[in-house]
Amino acid sequence: MDAGTLIHSEQLDIRGRRYEVVVFQRANGSHVARTVFAPGDVIMNDAPSLEAVLAKHQRLLPLAIDSRELRAESR
Repeated sequence: MDAGTLIHSEQLDIRGRRYEVVVFQRANGSHVARTVFAPGDVIMNDAPSLEAVLAKHQRLLPLAIDSRELRAESR
């Protein structure tokens, strides 16, 4: 799968830790935001615009972090 063209990158500070968010624009004009936690552990969101995908990713990234912390605690 072609990720598209990198059009944006930023660091988000969530509870004292920094997470990189990269955004790609696909050939069809849609956008994909991605944060890599570890090899094979990635969260991705898509939306029709840069603003929409960033808003969605900023809303869902803390939930993804929480789920990983809960999973680690249960082990």
